[in-house]
Amino acid sequence: MAEADIAFAAAAGAAGLALSISVWAWRLRRAVSLRESMIERDRAAGVQSRAQHAGAVSAFDDVRIGLTPGEPPLLLGRDETIEAVRLAFAKDVQGSPGAALAEALHAGLPEAIDALLAEGTPFEAHDGDDWKIEGSAVNGTAWLRLSPVARTVSQADIQGVGQGVGQGVGQGEGAGEHGFGAGLIADASPSPTWVVDHDGRLVWANKAWLAEVKCASVEAARETQASFDRGADQLAAEAARVGTHQEGFRWTAGDGRRRAWKIMAEPLFSGGAAGPGGPVLVFAIDMTEAEETRDTLRRHVEAHDETLNHLADAVAIFGPSRRLAFHNTAFQTLFNLDPAWLDERPTHAELLDRLRQRRMLPEVIDYAGWKQSELDFYEATEAAADDSWSLPDGRTLRLVRQPHPLGGILLLFSDITGELSLRSRFNAQLQVQTATLDKLNDAVAVFGSDGRLRLHNEAFEQFWSLSAERLEEAGDFDSIAELCKTALPDAALWLGLKARVADPDPESRIAVSGEGRTTDGRTAAWQTRPLPDGATLVAFSDVTARRELEQALAQREAALKESQALKREFVGSVSYELRTPLTTIVGYSELLETMADLPERSRQHAGAIRVAAAQLTGSIDDVLDMAQIDAGEMELSLGDVRVRDLFAEAVEKHRPRIEGRGATLKAVAAANLPPIRGDARRLAQAVDHLLDNAGRSVSEGGSVSLRAEANSSELRIRVEDTGRGIPYHLQAHVFDRFVKRERGGPGVGLALVKALVELHGGWAEVESEPGKGAAFILHLPLEADSGAAAPELALG
Repeated sequence: MAEADIAFAAAAGAAGLALSISVWAWRLRRAVSLRESMIERDRAAGVQSRAQHAGAVSAFDDVRIGLTPGEPPLLLGRDETIEAVRLAFAKDVQGSPGAALAEALHAGLPEAIDALLAEGTPFEAHDGDDWKIEGSAVNGTAWLRLSPVARTVSQADIQGVGQGVGQGVGQGEGAGEHGFGAGLIADASPSPTWVVDHDGRLVWANKAWLAEVKCASVEAARETQASFDRGADQLAAEAARVGTHQEGFRWTAGDGRRRAWKIMAEPLFSGGAAGPGGPVLVFAIDMTEAEETRDTLRRHVEAHDETLNHLADAVAIFGPSRRLAFHNTAFQTLFNLDPAWLDERPTHAELLDRLRQRRMLPEVIDYAGWKQSELDFYEATEAAADDSWSLPDGRTLRLVRQPHPLGGILLLFSDITGELSLRSRFNAQLQVQTATLDKLNDAVAVFGSDGRLRLHNEAFEQFWSLSAERLEEAGDFDSIAELCKTALPDAALWLGLKARVADPDPESRIAVSGEGRTTDGRTAAWQTRPLPDGATLVAFSDVTARRELEQALAQREAALKESQALKREFVGSVSYELRTPLTTIVGYSELLETMADLPERSRQHAGAIRVAAAQLTGSIDDVLDMAQIDAGEMELSLGDVRVRDLFAEAVEKHRPRIEGRGATLKAVAAANLPPIRGDARRLAQAVDHLLDNAGRSVSEGGSVSLRAEANSSELRIRVEDTGRGIPYHLQAHVFDRFVKRERGGPGVGLALVKALVELHGGWAEVESEPGKGAAFILHLPLEADSGAAAPELALG
């Protein structure tokens, strides 16, 4: 609504209200004057009792008739009203007014009046639209009350508002210039205005009211019984009942929106007397915009309070009266105050006293002076400097005081105990880091994104033979680079380092490293690291000794590779040279054993020669296999290996020798063991070596067991004997090659077992307690995981 419309509506409403009040005052003065004249006339006549009865009913526009059986009717009311009632009900009935009215009323309402006289039953009836008849019994007397129903506002009362607007100004009696102005104002007012009688029936309404109820005329509104608002109708009825001004607030819905109205009902009086029951003038002032503004302000205030309530910092706002106007949850929590006490809005001084009692204020000598200085901030016009409170419980609070725009003061408390502790720890950590940096051997310097030197250690000064004063005087990267070029005159190096330090492009700030040769013959390694804050760390180190050592190690490695090649060549040559005579020895020894005329003793000697030659051949084969594994030349022929078949072959091969020593050999393998993926010949070779080792260890009466068990991922083969066991100090080296063992052998067999199992992706372990035997466990995966398999075989 525009400001001009608001002003016009306010002016029109005020004019209408002033008109109503003027009419009401005039009518009141007239009624008082009339009542005084009536009392004086009755007192002069000397009929005191009738004057009292007449005075009791003279303020009402009704007539009351008292009916008592056997007595004449008692008639009360104003003469003009009694005359009007007689003309309406008993115009043709002879006799006194009371008797005539009683007879006429009994003729019209015989059943109701008889019930009233006999049983005291009250009733209510209407004579058309003009009169209302009520019956009630009091103290044995039946009273009939006759009151007008259609109490219209007279032309003299509201000539400008009612008939002057609805029928045309100047058509009725007494229509004058004053009525013409009031009628135009009321009808043109943008605020809905209407007049109802004491029964709530519409008498008159202006254009705004008709527009709101969507009626073309007052007559149409009466026919459809249109209503502006039920609450407004109730307010008008209350004003008519009590005869005093009434106000209310209502919300209505229409045209797709809700509107707020301030309803004012002002009683009007007619008939020359003052009192309740007359017509009522009702105004409806549109308050929608004001209410929406108020609601918007309320939501803003609530949102502001809610925002402050979610802050981690404690907020307290004191109004101009120095009482607490607002506090958030953090404030109550920070000082652990009773919420009910805070809701009582204590003063700032009371709050300080309460905090002092709870020892939540700084300890001061002069508390009264300190308290007064706190309250003096209400007179300040600018925000005070931040203050800090050190509380007795060890906490430290930062306090911000700021004048509030609406008066008073805003206090903001922040618990900075953790911040101070963190700052102290940070400073200590920084000192430790600086000291640590100074102890580094590398020369370290940190340059900011502006290229200036921020930090360097003592090693940096020593590396470049520069003093701290010269570095501080140089300041930026270019100047320091010029000082360092005397020792490392590599222009490309320093240009690249400058790009890493000064270029803000992330791709240019990647970590780089390199080496250079100084003028004094040192090898200098350098590297850069971008730091999170945009700075760049540049480090230099003297790697001369390291490079010399690396060169020596490279030479040693080359020599070692050459020696290993020579060893493989030697082993191959020796093995070949040994295999040829051994084959001859084995062949002739077997031939001698088959000769029939050979003496038994010579046959035994030939057998011993054959066994020894076979053992030597096996040892040579083991050495060749180890050499092949070391050279990475051994390939596995993978296939599905059934453990039960593997155990059967091993038992058949080793049982004679073990039982020949007076021991027993037992193999246990479940029938449902899954096959494993591996090289059957190499796995059998590993099991043979373990059984051979156990056979040499076991003595008469002992036992050797071969077991297998599996889980979801691996198969475990366990070879256990009850021999003399392995000393604890030798168990860590039991799989080492070419180590002399108490259990005999050249020391290659167990090392070969470990190597073969690892080729299958597994591992081997030993468990032994000296004097109680030993157990060797092979852990083999169900699927061989080895790069030693030939590519064409590994596909399966």
